[in-house]
Order: sequence, then structure tokens, then C-alpha cells
Amino acid sequence: MTLAVSGTAFAEGKSDGGKSSRTWTVQVGSESSDQAIQGMAFLPENVYINAGDKVTWKANSAEIHTVSFLADGQSLESTQPFNPMDPLSILRQGGDSYDGHAYYNSGVMSNVSDSGFTEAKKYTLTFPDTGEFTYYCLVHGMAMKGTVHVRATGTDYPYSQSEYDSQAMKQEQKILRDGLKQWDVARDQANQHTVIAGTDNGTSMVMRFVNQDIVVHVGETVAFVNNGMGAPHTVTFGTEPANPFVPLGDPRNFTGGDFNSGIIPPDTTYTVTFNKAGEFDYICALHDFMGMKGTVKVRN
Repeated sequence: MTLAVSGTAFAEGKSDGGKSSRTWTVQVGSESSDQAIQGMAFLPENVYINAGDKVTWKANSAEIHTVSFLADGQSLESTQPFNPMDPLSILRQGGDSYDGHAYYNSGVMSNVSDSGFTEAKKYTLTFPDTGEFTYYCLVHGMAMKGTVHVRATGTDYPYSQSEYDSQAMKQEQKILRDGLKQWDVARDQANQHTVIAGTDNGTSMVMRFVNQDIVVHVGETVAFVNNGMGAPHTVTFGTEPANPFVPLGDPRNFTGGDFNSGIIPPDTTYTVTFNKAGEFDYICALHDFMGMKGTVKVRN
């Protein structure tokens, strides 16, 4: 498995001591080349710019994220959990120049075009005023935040864009290593009646059902365990629902057809009892386009 890394040096920040305005690049998310491991991080988390500079956030993963600056008096809790039906959460809000007080949102960002949303590949804001401006991903809440540090025009830049890119690459490599370790732990936890429905450490996410193809007998129960900290998942059989947040079917008596768990939050278990023989394919309706799929074979 190799890591997909992006990052272009838009601006060499030290070249003229901060005398001219610049555009800086921050990567939104990260991923392994097969999309199995996704990173919940803005890379870099902190960027130091001068008044009048711009920041461009570039989608760097299939997992959806947002770049969201909250309005004065608005709490992050008021935006949680992420609502995929709320235009204020999924569509761009605010103008091109950040005023430091109102709600600004990139809308959903992803580097693919099949996540189920109208994705933005990049988002740019100008920062005319000095200050410390923290922003969040509404999808992942407190687990994924960054800060734009805006100083006075003409202030020397502490890092160049290439140095930020180097920081980002090191962070991506650590996210990948952490994800592989989590995957190994999940394999040890799984068995023929336990499927690990994704796992994460708050930053590095494994977007796979671990032990995804299992064999059970009629009347037996399978536990789908989301033992992560930040990423929700679903267990969905049959036709993918328009709204994966809404449960469908009776998990105590699955006999085939359309079925959806609804959201399985982090650190929870969802059980399904299989009462009919057959082979039943399932997906995570949030992450199937990344390869999060499996099969339950039910024998008499």
C-alpha cells in the first residue's frame, strides 16, 4: 500500500520577507492509494499568513469534509451531528473575503465525484484582517480543526509553502502508519460473528469492514462493531437508501431485501439476526464508494 500525496508550492513565503500578498495551500484530509485509510486532518493544522493573503484548501481525500468558520456566538455543538440534508452544512456559505465574524462554509469537499454530494475540489478565502481564526470540519467535529493565524502586512513568514508541504507529507505518513496498526488490531478482534465496522483513532480512519465476508447459520446473530472515535458507518443490505441516516427493517429478523441500520455511531455495536439462508451483500452507505463492502453467507 502506498500513500497518495499531493501538494503544490504555491508560494515560497520567505522570498521577500512578506512584502507582497500570497496564496497558501492547505490540504483537506488524506488517504492511502486504495482509499482504505482516510485522514481526518487539515494539513497543516496551523498556517501563518499576513493580512491580505489568501488560503486555498484543496480536497485530498475521498472522505467528505468541510472547511467551516463558525459565526460569533455559534457553538460547534449546534452543528453536530453533521446533517447531510442541511443546506447550511453541505453548501457553500459566505463570500470570498473572510470578515472574522460571520459563518463561512466551503460546502462538502472531496476529491471524487461519487460521494453522493455536489463536491468542491477547492475553496479559497482572502483574509484582510489580523487575528486567530479557527475552523472545523462539520462532518468530523472537534476531531478535525485548523487555525489560520493572520499577522500584519509585511510580517516575516515563519514557513514557506514547501515547508508546509513537507509538514503535511510527514503527517500523512504518520496517519497511514497509524491506520495500518489499527487494521491489524481490528483483525484480531473480528471473528465469524463479529465484523469490525470501521475503526479510527480520531485522526486515522480504516474505511473497511474487517472480516467483511463471513459464514453463519440460520438463526445466528452477527455483531457489527464500530470501535472508532470519530467516523460513523452504516450496515446496508439491498438498495442503497436516499437518506442513510434513517433505519429500515428489523435487525432481529433479517430475511433479505432492503435493510439499513441507520447511523452506527463510534464506539457502538449493531447486531443483526439472519433468519433465512442465502448470500447477502452489504455496504456502508456512507463509504461504499471507497470500497467499504462485505458479504454474509447464511447456511442452513
